[in-house]
Amino acid sequence: MTNRHTEDARPTTSTTPSSTGAASERPVEAELHDTQYPSTRREDANRVGAGPMTNSTDAGSRPQTEMHQGEQHARQIKRTGQVMSRPSPGVELSETGPVRTPRNLLRILLADVRHGRWLLVLSTLLAACASGASVALMGVSAWLLSRAAEMPPVLYLEAAAVGVRFFGISRGVFRYAERLVGHDLALRMQGVLRMRSYNKLSGTTLVGRRRGDLLVRVTADVEAILDVVVRVLVPACAASLAIIGTTALLARFSPASAAWLLGSALLAGVVIPWLTQVASRRADGSTVPLRGELANRTRELAHAAPDLVALNAADHQMERVLEVDAKLRDAERRAAWVRGLGTAGQILAAGVAVVSALLVGGQAVADGRIGGRILAVLVLTPLALHEVFGSFNAAAQTFTRARTALNRIVEILDAPTVGVGDSPTAESTGQSPSLELTDLTVGWPDSGLVQRHLDLQIHPGESVALVGPSGIGKTTIAATIMGLIPPMSGQVHTTGRVRYLAQNAHVFTTSIAENVRIGARQATDEEVVTALQRAGLDLPPDRLVGEDGATISGGEAQRLALARVLVTHATSAGDGEAHEPTPVPNTAPGDVLILDEPTEHLDVETSEALMDDLWATTPGAAKLVITHDPLVMERCDRVWELG
Repeated sequence: MTNRHTEDARPTTSTTPSSTGAASERPVEAELHDTQYPSTRREDANRVGAGPMTNSTDAGSRPQTEMHQGEQHARQIKRTGQVMSRPSPGVELSETGPVRTPRNLLRILLADVRHGRWLLVLSTLLAACASGASVALMGVSAWLLSRAAEMPPVLYLEAAAVGVRFFGISRGVFRYAERLVGHDLALRMQGVLRMRSYNKLSGTTLVGRRRGDLLVRVTADVEAILDVVVRVLVPACAASLAIIGTTALLARFSPASAAWLLGSALLAGVVIPWLTQVASRRADGSTVPLRGELANRTRELAHAAPDLVALNAADHQMERVLEVDAKLRDAERRAAWVRGLGTAGQILAAGVAVVSALLVGGQAVADGRIGGRILAVLVLTPLALHEVFGSFNAAAQTFTRARTALNRIVEILDAPTVGVGDSPTAESTGQSPSLELTDLTVGWPDSGLVQRHLDLQIHPGESVALVGPSGIGKTTIAATIMGLIPPMSGQVHTTGRVRYLAQNAHVFTTSIAENVRIGARQATDEEVVTALQRAGLDLPPDRLVGEDGATISGGEAQRLALARVLVTHATSAGDGEAHEPTPVPNTAPGDVLILDEPTEHLDVETSEALMDDLWATTPGAAKLVITHDPLVMERCDRVWELG
């Protein structure tokens, strides 16, 4: 077949070296390459949203309700440009705009959890009751001991003894109930936050993010919401209520002692936590990012270990890891030292409350205003507030660390949208192009222009070879068509799903069969074997593949990725009659299939066989083939050359 330039493609001129270098054509995230994305497409560069990219089936096999929800999702994004999260079954996520602050994030999560605000109030009241029971236990015990020293009849002590038992038992019951309710609420909020984070990550490539840091954010940093609820909000609010109640009760016997107690509470609950927070802010603020950096360095070390050993560079890389570890250790040591000083300050505040009660109460006893039993209550009751005072310092220290972690989560949730996925923008009529590029200008966000003024039409069943020197922007064009990045200008219209075969497709750490089924989840074992045979891959389906395909060769990994495209699933008619199973191709008329160097690492014979199978399996799909292989160019109907 004679190669020729397409009539629909406008030849482009070479761009400047700064925009066409290796950095311009950035690789698309591997995790997103190997999945089919029925997410939402944009009409133009000014209408960009984000939605989760999930595995899809053929449009005709989806329930009508699911299709309707998908259409609503697309309209919502086109109308507002905001994310409408697709929840998992049994969980409803509210539609929100930018989060911006951890406070707004907390409000959103409380709204997402059923009765979330009421559960928070209930947990706070239960914690306040537990703290109040502790204070009451100390006060009643002080009265009982002082009264028992007077050796009255036993009947005079019975009520106080019952009170001691009651408050001792109720303290444990209230504390258990508070932990049950509070942790249930916090864990539900944590689950919702993980879902929102995963939805955001599945709807964008987040270009420039390092994977180790992202891993820390969606795992360890997400757990900070639990700390905010059970170690900051609930303890601080409950401690405040307990102090107010205790102060009001003591004011009936000695207003001066109550005033000293309130002053000590302000010192322990406001001044000392504030000073501690200021002193440890730098250390606590650097701890969380350093954990992310340590995860990045460790991941790089583990991933590149064979190369580092071969190049005798393992020691140098290890030194970099140990350097970050030392910084993290120093930051945690400084934070721990400050927290220790804060704890000592709170003990001092509790001691001030006791000494002041003793002095004021002693003078009141001498003046005859109160009795000795009341003095015992005034002196010993502040001791019970030591645990309450400690809640403020712990809450302040936890809040500093949690706020840093939650700010990192907010950065993910409010990250600029990179792409929106590959939902069709028009209906397939069989005559309209499956793929149409109109005056399209492409480039990676924050990386400059790559190609401009691109026009192309590919009809169902037609194949076009996209050729050009390395770094010219071929992969960038493919990423724009898939919806992974928005166009800088112009429009992309598709009539079906966009399927992508990456040049270096990701291989998952699972069996060969499960790697193949990523393209067709319902495929049987026989169909998986057939796809492997068509791809020329002679490996047992149950063989386990190491991380990143470490246990298979590069050519085998490419054949495995091709098997994902070639796999079909046999279905039968649903009219109640028996029919022979019919193989259903993985692509339907109107779908777009993008192949990035499909014959890389393959010999000529295998390449020919694979192309035969690809063309036979996808007769109705529009195919855009990125290639440098002349044999593949001859196979295509047209050649679109970038220059």
